[in-house]
Amino acid sequence: MSKTEHFGLDFETFANLIDNLHDEIIIYDNNYRMLYVNKACERHYGFSRQELIDMPFWDVVAKHKAWNRPMLPLIYEKKCQAKQVQQTYLGLEVLTIGTPVLDEYNEVEHVLLNVRDNYHESRILSPEELLCEDQASSESPPENFIYRSPGMEQAITNAKKVADVTAPCLLMGESGCGKSLLANFIHKKSKRADKPFVTVNCAAIPHELFESELFGHVEGAFSGATKARSGLFAKAKGGTLFLDEISELPLPMQAKLLYAVQELEYRPVGSSETLKADVRILAASNRNLDLMVENSAFRQDLYFRLNVFDIVIPPLRERPEDLIPLIHLFLNRYGKQHGKGKQLASDAQKLLCQYTWPGNVRELAHLIERLIVTVEGEMITVDHLPPSIYETQGYPTSLLNLSESLDETIEAVERRLILDAYQQHGTSRKVAAALNISQSRASRLIRKYTSDAKP
Repeated sequence: MSKTEHFGLDFETFANLIDNLHDEIIIYDNNYRMLYVNKACERHYGFSRQELIDMPFWDVVAKHKAWNRPMLPLIYEKKCQAKQVQQTYLGLEVLTIGTPVLDEYNEVEHVLLNVRDNYHESRILSPEELLCEDQASSESPPENFIYRSPGMEQAITNAKKVADVTAPCLLMGESGCGKSLLANFIHKKSKRADKPFVTVNCAAIPHELFESELFGHVEGAFSGATKARSGLFAKAKGGTLFLDEISELPLPMQAKLLYAVQELEYRPVGSSETLKADVRILAASNRNLDLMVENSAFRQDLYFRLNVFDIVIPPLRERPEDLIPLIHLFLNRYGKQHGKGKQLASDAQKLLCQYTWPGNVRELAHLIERLIVTVEGEMITVDHLPPSIYETQGYPTSLLNLSESLDETIEAVERRLILDAYQQHGTSRKVAAALNISQSRASRLIRKYTSDAKP
């Protein structure tokens, strides 16, 4: 008889109950080896249980930075219960209570940690708790960059290498993948970090105002210029000027920008005075600038001048290792922001991980925030996800964890195919041709499923 049977539970049932607690439960031995953690750890750190159990403790702290200010060394040393607030890798504030279990010789045999989502706890810490601060890694992950993929690791490594270089750097990647964040990170890592970081969205400025926006103008330089105005080069003096969507820069302005970047000087509109351009230039594009150069849509000399160093940020679909941590980052962030803590059902999470995310991290963040705000209950399920998540090429690509029978599942797929084909083609004949079935069968199925769809 197992020990848990004294309570009317077998071990498997007991373990399943612990696994489904909202609080995270961790058990360590007497030498930094994790013996058990329940699945709440995924919400806190984005790691699966097995990943955490297989990972050396100091890798969790120093390499992966799962949480700051580790308290395990304190408990081993003091052999007494400890409590402190911690910040997890995913930006979640948690309250951790650690309890040592001592053997007959008064030595630590195991340590139990109870980790609770902690938005409202006081930050009052005892002197003993503060002893742990010097054991936290001094270098935390770049702000808003949660990553485990080799592609993002390479991008961050390259960003650190070019941070203190004065030459321009070109950031390339699809829309929504984090080019602006990476530019800000490079600025903060540079010797110019205490100076301005100025962003120019080249796609948002009317072409006729570009020169004045970048270089400024003097009074009377053109109609409406009633007083002198500094441009963005002047506002970024001593710091970094980030030219986002550089591919949208008009060709006439490309020549003037080239001069400013090469000579590190510029002239405000209507002025005869040349000013020094004390700025570090970073530029970004989600378009293929090589192809634009070939098509004479972008100046080759400016491209070469901006592309002294280049960093490519991979799209989210090419770094699946980053999806789960990012999902929980945004669940934590927007749950706290809107005061609505939510959990994500496992089948919904699987669907999110199968989606290709054409809008990249921006699309993921917006979706999670929308779900946080609109879902009534605590659990986000597959039913709450928009159709775009589980539809590819017009029909479901995943049938995960469905409770229906095989016949019901096949009918659901058939229904979706017929309705989508009918909406696209409009007649039973065209539906039959598209799906390679007889027209009589197409007509029958259209009648069946369109009548089902009516209220």
